[in-house]
Amino acid sequence: MSNKLLNKRIAILVTDGVEQAELEGPRKALKEEGAEAVIVSLHPGKIQAMQHADKGDQFEVDDTLDHARPSQFDALVIPGGLINPDTLRSTKEAVEFVKGFAQEEKPIAAICHGPWLLIEAGIVRGRKLTSWPAIQTDVKNAGGNWVDESVVVDNGVITSRKPADIPQFNEKMIEEFVEGRHAGMSSSHQHQAA
Repeated sequence: MSNKLLNKRIAILVTDGVEQAELEGPRKALKEEGAEAVIVSLHPGKIQAMQHADKGDQFEVDDTLDHARPSQFDALVIPGGLINPDTLRSTKEAVEFVKGFAQEEKPIAAICHGPWLLIEAGIVRGRKLTSWPAIQTDVKNAGGNWVDESVVVDNGVITSRKPADIPQFNEKMIEEFVEGRHAGMSSSHQHQAA
């Protein structure tokens, strides 16, 4: 434990259907660095995680979107799985929550299908990122510069493709979360796309 993230509160935005490894791996890494990792969801109680197509463990929800605010946190993690980000991107409160982090210029880390929420929140245009390969067309259609790399960092947004990328994802996520706010994060990145 190095306590690089001591006194930082990190929101992990998930709902039922989250890929368990993409919730557990980053949460463990954040806690090992001294952060408070808060599971934020649509409803109180427990959420059902998945291990690929099979049911995994259940996780206790710490806070709900009806009263969690980006201003209460230092950064955001969006795990993937197929069902989790699809449900969240269809939920206005979840999309507004993600937008809030970008507006407050706080770092956001998204893995696998998690970038669907970045698309819905309008923070992909002109930005270099990666995702689960099946959604690369969605990223490109939203104006993003999709690349096939284990981890990509672009002005406060950290993205990875799949559970196998979690070690690299965690390393860059922690680095960016230590740095904190990224000025100009919410503005268009057209000028950097060259």
